[in-house]
Amino acid sequence: MTEPAIKINLFLLPQNYEDHMITGLLYHFGRYVLMMGSAFSKPEKFSMYGRETSRQMYDIGIGSLVIVMLIAIFIGAVAAVQFAYQIGGVVPKYYIGYVVRDLTIIELAPTITCLVLAGKVGSNIASEIGGMRQKEHIDAMEVMGVNTASYLIMPKLVAAITMIPILVAVASFLAIMGGYVASVPTGLITQAEYVQGLRSFFEPYFVFMMFVKAFVFSIILTTVSCYQGYFVKGGAIELGKASTRAVVVSDILILLADYLIAIIMTS
Repeated sequence: MTEPAIKINLFLLPQNYEDHMITGLLYHFGRYVLMMGSAFSKPEKFSMYGRETSRQMYDIGIGSLVIVMLIAIFIGAVAAVQFAYQIGGVVPKYYIGYVVRDLTIIELAPTITCLVLAGKVGSNIASEIGGMRQKEHIDAMEVMGVNTASYLIMPKLVAAITMIPILVAVASFLAIMGGYVASVPTGLITQAEYVQGLRSFFEPYFVFMMFVKAFVFSIILTTVSCYQGYFVKGGAIELGKASTRAVVVSDILILLADYLIAIIMTS
């Protein structure tokens, strides 16, 4: 009785129900939940998963380190210069270090870093899994009894939630150093004033908030990208669209999660 009812309900949906806003969201959310349920099942061979996790940790961590470092340094430098221009002698100069520190820890390091990683890591994940789907590698593994959702997603997810918080911590440190380089040698502020700003009004809770954001954002950008690649259809054009959707949807969800975390953790 249950199976025919399901078929009838699906038959009653519009032919292009995936493109409808409400039905499409429900459809993709349900399929995403089912995929993640399969991904969290017990792996067949832990050694095989360990090798793949190590490879993903290297690709995500070491492979993204240079771009994260460059972006963090310039973000900190721009924040220091802009704030020094805005204060215009109204507040003490040591506030430059204070603002750069908190702005970097609370917002810039986790959010900007993960938005960039959604473009680099997310599109790469979607392309990798989507290419395997198109070449029927996933179908071949399923025929051999491999839980493809678990094998393809879990190593990437474990690698992401391990390495991305580390990248965010590195980004926060380098952004503060970038603010120092942009403000102290140029004469905007003395070294003593900048260090005083870094030490003033420090809240360790902000560091905890930074790592919470990094953890949540890493889950979002990894699983969304895996979903887009895992269910890709068609040829090269569809694969390119799936990679684009992975980046766009990840960025939107990261910004939404950033807002919700800010509300929850600062209320």
